[in-house]
Amino acid sequence: MIKNIKKGLAIITMLTVCGAMAQQDPQYTQYMYNTMTVNSAYAGSLGHLTITGLLRTQWVGMEGAPDTQSFSLDTPIAKNLGLGISIVNEEIGPTEEQYLDANFSYTIQSSQTHKLSFGVKGGGRVLNIDWSKGSYRDPDAQFRENIINKFLPVVGAGLYWHGERDYIGLSVPNFMTRERYTYDDIGEDLVNERIHVYLIGGIVFDLSAHTKFKPAVLVKYVSGAPIIADFSANFMFNNAFTLGAAYRTSDSVSALAGIQISPMFMVGYSYDYTTTQLNNYNSGTHEIVLRFELVNRKKGLKSPRFF
Repeated sequence: MIKNIKKGLAIITMLTVCGAMAQQDPQYTQYMYNTMTVNSAYAGSLGHLTITGLLRTQWVGMEGAPDTQSFSLDTPIAKNLGLGISIVNEEIGPTEEQYLDANFSYTIQSSQTHKLSFGVKGGGRVLNIDWSKGSYRDPDAQFRENIINKFLPVVGAGLYWHGERDYIGLSVPNFMTRERYTYDDIGEDLVNERIHVYLIGGIVFDLSAHTKFKPAVLVKYVSGAPIIADFSANFMFNNAFTLGAAYRTSDSVSALAGIQISPMFMVGYSYDYTTTQLNNYNSGTHEIVLRFELVNRKKGLKSPRFF
């Protein structure tokens, strides 16, 4: 038992370091309900105030595994203009990081059925690292000095083409590629920030009068790391209940469920089962999303409510 625990801790420590080397941003299974965190052009696209909260607990039972909370608010603020605020808190091993971003979008009517939104974002991250949580015996020099409230600026942009039944988007959430840890922090350079490129897309099909089907995909590219693709397939019944499944390449398979409790309030849940050897050391990943929409009574709620 102790041997297995030590193996698990060794694996999570290795993954934490590798995650820092690749500079992987937080990942979400229910990305279709949390789009603004990866694409600033999404801000205000629903046409009304939307508030989204998401809780993600990854690799339950493994000490030091990622734990993420996000909160976002977006709304149209003028004709063709949207505003969004995104706050994320993430803990991985000895690191704690907070993100605060402001997103702005400008939308044009590209055809009778579709709009094209241009987005920009600006903000920053505050990084804290307590090496005592991950290194307890004869640590290397670079792991002896903690990092406290290190500020990292964020500048990003995105494109989002969308209609009532489909969407596709391309984005770079952060163009800044500065060094992550400098000599002043821990004695020597370790890694650089890496640019993340996201491609998202989805489409809705009517299978019957009461059933809709939406396949969706999110592809993430990070320099120096393998391409990661999320494929999902969701069914909506009576515009209220959602059931689906997802697959993340070389990582996990997932089950998704959601309920539109009222025209204004939706709750979603997903469970990820790890398909790598890490499944020997954890009992899966849980994610809960809550979305509140301040719907205009005259316009109603955009249907279907998949994105």
